[in-house]
Amino acid sequence: MSVLFGLDRLLADKDLLAELAGKRVALVAHPASVTQDLTHSLDALIAAGVDVTSAFGPQHGLKGDKQDNMVETEDETDAQYGIPIFSLYGTVRRPTAEMMSTADVFLFDLQDLGCRIYTFVTTLLYLLEAAQEHGKEVWVLDRPNPAGRPVEGLTLIKGHESFVGAGPMPMRHGLTLGEMGHWFIGHFGLDVAYRVIEMAGWSPETGPGYGWPEDRVWINPSPNAVTVNMARAYAGTVMIEGAQVSEGRGTTRPLEVLFGAPDVDAASIRNEMTRIAPHWMEGCILRECWFEPTFHKHQGKLCSALMIHAEGPHYRHEDFKPWRLQALAFKAIRNIYPDYPLWRGKDFKYEYTNDVLAIDVINGGPALREWVDNPASTPDELDTMTSKDEQSWRSEVKQYLLY
Repeated sequence: MSVLFGLDRLLADKDLLAELAGKRVALVAHPASVTQDLTHSLDALIAAGVDVTSAFGPQHGLKGDKQDNMVETEDETDAQYGIPIFSLYGTVRRPTAEMMSTADVFLFDLQDLGCRIYTFVTTLLYLLEAAQEHGKEVWVLDRPNPAGRPVEGLTLIKGHESFVGAGPMPMRHGLTLGEMGHWFIGHFGLDVAYRVIEMAGWSPETGPGYGWPEDRVWINPSPNAVTVNMARAYAGTVMIEGAQVSEGRGTTRPLEVLFGAPDVDAASIRNEMTRIAPHWMEGCILRECWFEPTFHKHQGKLCSALMIHAEGPHYRHEDFKPWRLQALAFKAIRNIYPDYPLWRGKDFKYEYTNDVLAIDVINGGPALREWVDNPASTPDELDTMTSKDEQSWRSEVKQYLLY
């Protein structure tokens, strides 16, 4: 059975479209906001007669043209339709009153990666809060979580909220954005007109896709989200943004490696990982490789690396734990190279934070970094701490699951 995403269901349902008749509609979208036949949602909605009066682009822009983090997008006017295109990653990250005044109903059609740090999650919260303030409706046109239902990582602790940490959730949250909206409303006590246009036929626990339907084309939701393999690994590899080793930016397969650097030896690190916690390496296969970034960290230098393959015959969905796998890689680097400058310093501003280590912003607290840096810490200690948070999250969000 073919999976129908929320956008496809809306366009195919005359009754749903009729509910939008006579209303001004805004669209929050990016390049992956496409129909089954790859028509962009902006074009498809207007062609269906929806009165789209404005559009919004999240981080990386409506066009998805901004390559790196903290590269802002300016507001513009759409050349074809003449409507304003507002940036939610530019002068502001929260919709302003002026922006909210351009529509009655806001359609949120962003493809997510199932990871707390992926900023579209926070953009949804900010839109819901603005809609509550200004009396607007929000409809999420739901899309798959390509990482599926597994939950992993420590819960963000109070005081560590940021644009990559909207609330107390683990790194790998296991929800669709439609489900996440329900959790936001429940957790923060929001009073907002909210609706999810659910998918039809989505089965997140069924192989071989385990979240991503095999009959759907993968479109990059952001420039470095280039494959489903990346989406599966991202809840771990995104932590490298807080480290001095490379996450593969400046190559054709970014955020699909556990590390890359000219001054480390991948084979030695892999052996140390196997010695410490081989069970955290299951569900995928690791391959030693080399790359030379054309930009970003270690630009122009030959880097020794380990690439993750959570795909094809090597992928075992329930066994793959990318957050633990990345933690293990960091631990092995620290063990082999005790004096290696692993973490980016406080002088590196990460997502507009000040005087906080990027690795702590990413993880929603210092616990992961402290575990890596403590020579006496063990995998069991991190696993015990993390498993408690994961089970608590599963219990909390069970009531919001739609599929």
